[in-house]
Amino acid sequence: MFGVIVSGRPVLTEAQQITPTQFAFQLPSAPSFNHLVVFLLPGTALPPDTAAAVYVQLPPATDFKFLGAIANEKQSAIFKVDGIDAVSALNGGAGVPVTLGISVEPVAQIQQAMAAKQQQQAAAGVTGTELVRAGGPKNPATTKVLAQRIIANAFNFLASFAGNTANGIEVVPLKSFQDWWTKFEKKIEMDPGFLERGDQS
Repeated sequence: MFGVIVSGRPVLTEAQQITPTQFAFQLPSAPSFNHLVVFLLPGTALPPDTAAAVYVQLPPATDFKFLGAIANEKQSAIFKVDGIDAVSALNGGAGVPVTLGISVEPVAQIQQAMAAKQQQQAAAGVTGTELVRAGGPKNPATTKVLAQRIIANAFNFLASFAGNTANGIEVVPLKSFQDWWTKFEKKIEMDPGFLERGDQS
């Protein structure tokens, strides 16, 4: 009735049937994974007004965590699974099985579980759909502040190369500016956030 895909592993289609509406897959926790796909097998349809809730149980916990659901209208989904690395680490990398549970439930019951999950994610600042956590630095620097920091970085570097002309005017050799620019570009490549933090070294 259901299939599961974990990246880099064979497709699983032989679920253990616990009850007429509950199914389980045992997934080794090693090698580690963060996402899995659950889908309805071709030719399979869920009973009317039901959907398949997807749960995961991570040892040593005995409770199941709700991940989401699939239905006749949405026959497959990718689910993010947090904590697999911790399971492997706790068990010395032995690959203790993670249990994936699938339960055919009334749509209304699954909608309540989805709403509760969304509230938890909203409280944690996670929408569940982002590939990368939004935000960046807590206090992003403005363009003006960034420009001031770039100029300060250049000034601090170039000041040590300043010399005087016969008229007493301070000058900096163009090669010194080129050296600063090369060093600055390398620093940006190695640590793109140093300007936002205000590092001037």
